[in-house]
Amino acid sequence: MTSISLYERLGGERGIAALVEDIVESHMQNPNIQARFLPYAEDPHHLEEVKGHLRNFLSAGGGGPHEYHGRSMPEAHRGMNISEAEYMAAIDDILAVLDKHEIDPQTRQEMLGIAYSLKDEIMHV
Repeated sequence: MTSISLYERLGGERGIAALVEDIVESHMQNPNIQARFLPYAEDPHHLEEVKGHLRNFLSAGGGGPHEYHGRSMPEAHRGMNISEAEYMAAIDDILAVLDKHEIDPQTRQEMLGIAYSLKDEIMHV
């Protein structure tokens, strides 16, 4: 029996694109982290670039066909001094979006594990 990749469980290219749209929108609406994301609304080109990196990151990390060529997590978050509260707000947004898209509990748990594995590369760098 062949296991289904995380990429496929997230809905492939179209599913990941929809997740990314909703995650970014959730971050922009979340009072705990919106100040970090709202400036992207002023620069649509940069916003699309960020979304593209996130789509490729999820695809590559999930066993999909796309490669991630963006900066490493520490490089992307260096100097931002992201707090535990901000990090958890972002995680809560991601989990809420996965739930909204009816992503199965095992896949949500796997995504949570991945997010937590990146914590030290994102917070306070």
